[in-house]
Amino acid sequence: MSEPTASPELPLTGGCNCGAVRFEVRAPFESAGYCHCTRCQRRTGAAASPAGVADSDAVVVISGAEHVRSWEPADGWPKSFCVLCGSHLFAGHPGEGDGVGVRLGAIDGDPGIRPQWHQFVASAPVWEPLPDDGLPRFDGRRPD
Repeated sequence: MSEPTASPELPLTGGCNCGAVRFEVRAPFESAGYCHCTRCQRRTGAAASPAGVADSDAVVVISGAEHVRSWEPADGWPKSFCVLCGSHLFAGHPGEGDGVGVRLGAIDGDPGIRPQWHQFVASAPVWEPLPDDGLPRFDGRRPD
């Protein structure tokens, strides 16, 4: 299993593609992984979505909150994005609930953690084989 790298200096910073939304992650990520669910595939246009999980109070939108919109499926975490450029930012809402999944690609620089698992592998697309990386795999949602 991949281990986190040395802790980066906090807070971590990140944002959307157009720069309208900026956020900070003020505590180290608790875990990170790849989601292969169909929603993540359609939302990102990729085979999987890598995200770091942080305490919801540790994720703070510091500018551009008015540009963040969320799609809230009935049976999953809210999916938040920048309404101006479409960049995917979070699963969950910063400051609400138990945790927030922060898209690792939205972080500036090294997030200080590496993906540690694959979830929803039963939904992984046939056109992109799962890598032989030794990480645990879960057919559905990873157990907490």
